[in-house]
Amino acid sequence: MSDTIEKLMDAAESGIRLRGYHAVSFRDLAEELGIKSSSVHYYFRQKEDLGIALVERYAERFFATLDAKTKKAKTPEDRIRVFARVYRDALTGSDRICLCGMLGAESCGLPPELSEAAAGFLQANIDWVAESLSGTMKPKARKKRAAHVVATLQGAMILASSLKDYGLYDHAVQDLLAA
Repeated sequence: MSDTIEKLMDAAESGIRLRGYHAVSFRDLAEELGIKSSSVHYYFRQKEDLGIALVERYAERFFATLDAKTKKAKTPEDRIRVFARVYRDALTGSDRICLCGMLGAESCGLPPELSEAAAGFLQANIDWVAESLSGTMKPKARKKRAAHVVATLQGAMILASSLKDYGLYDHAVQDLLAA
């Protein structure tokens, strides 16, 4: 991937995670990078194409990090603890909520393919958590618990970011792990 594309995607991801999809324009991105707006269109014909590329890159990085950090996790609790830590690192590393959490909140107003891509990331999170939970749980109960875990962490990210208090995230994780 070229340096320009990488910088463009970094700027777009940061902007979307901070302000939302509709608040980020090709013109603003071009100005931020010191390039022409037509250059942005050269790399991404439409804003939706950029959004989908961002979700794909975000998912790839997220799951690569998750896989690397869970290699030594021995129990379902260890895996869920690592999962929550990866979320927290994304929050504290950028002081912004999850890209796909932000897109999910805007899903009713997004182009369908982008909305589906964000939903796919969130579903993949639920599936990963469900797979990580104890095999003694029935599949339906695991899916329900996994959705609860992801929803709690996404919500905790929003609160922690909005209220500038990472302790809110940490307390939500403590409650999840205690349950």
